Amino acid sequence: MKSWWRKAPAAANDDRLAIEAGGAERALRRLEWTVIRRLDGLLQGDYRTLMRGTGLDLADLREYQHHDDVRHIDWNVTARLQTPHVRVFTEDREMAAWFVLDLSRSVDFGSGLKAKREISAGFVGVLARLLTRHGNRVGALVYGSDLEAVIPPRSGRRHVLHLLHAMEKRAGKAGAEPAQKGMTRLADLLKSAATLMPRRSTVFVVSDFLSEPGWERPLGQLVQRHEVVAVRLFDPLELELPDLGLVPLRDAETGEQLWVDTHDAGFRKRFARLAAERENTLREALARAGVDALELSTDDDLVEAIVRFADLRKRRARIGQAGLKAVAA
Repeated sequence: MKSWWRKAPAAANDDRLAIEAGGAERALRRLEWTVIRRLDGLLQGDYRTLMRGTGLDLADLREYQHHDDVRHIDWNVTARLQTPHVRVFTEDREMAAWFVLDLSRSVDFGSGLKAKREISAGFVGVLARLLTRHGNRVGALVYGSDLEAVIPPRSGRRHVLHLLHAMEKRAGKAGAEPAQKGMTRLADLLKSAATLMPRRSTVFVVSDFLSEPGWERPLGQLVQRHEVVAVRLFDPLELELPDLGLVPLRDAETGEQLWVDTHDAGFRKRFARLAAERENTLREALARAGVDALELSTDDDLVEAIVRFADLRKRRARIGQAGLKAVAA
């Protein structure tokens, strides 16, 4: 198997980044001024709710919740109380987070000012910067038509630049490639993630989930070892078509093109119904896997989306604390 972990000399890395990552530097600086500065006031030090850690020191016990790691079940207490209970450990101060990045051709789509790829890069840049400046480490798996890069987890602003540059380079490469043969194989990416992440981590799967079927099982297997967050990218035009008359539609991944009459109200209703069914199926699959899900639209305000995500994590934490109090009582 090809080694993804070979290190180049530090000086060589610094020189190469200074030359190559100009676009990434500009993008990160823009995010720091327009997004992170606003988040500093809104999150008020609650960055730790973005990523929950685990440690070796037992803190307490609480009743089992559907999203808990089954390996933390305390069988003695469970047998005594006749209700499943899990061990709660003191959190590590430094944790590793991985971004599993689906950068296939379908994420190039955007009906407004931004494409899904840009929303993905913005989310990754902001979250990676928030985490690394507090000592946490971030890494990434980059998928285009196949697994193309593995960036081992490290901390620091320079490492975030390296990650953004890898995404930027993939975007440039995608524009010069022919259409893919078939749809994205998200299952392959998730299987690779399970193999390449040896220690328990927080994993952000950033994808539009437009994929060949069969990714649900590998996602569930990933959840057994790691804490997984699904960051689902979408564009409003994927949910409902406006009346634009006769327009060409092209599959971004296969290159197949056809003309559709969006003036036909019946066609627009069928499209919206099928899109709604796909949405419900996707949400149910993520819920069954036991993952937190953040939906990111191409017309979303990134600050509001991350605050919404932080609120979701806080609610998760409160559920855990309520369980602890119930056990103590």
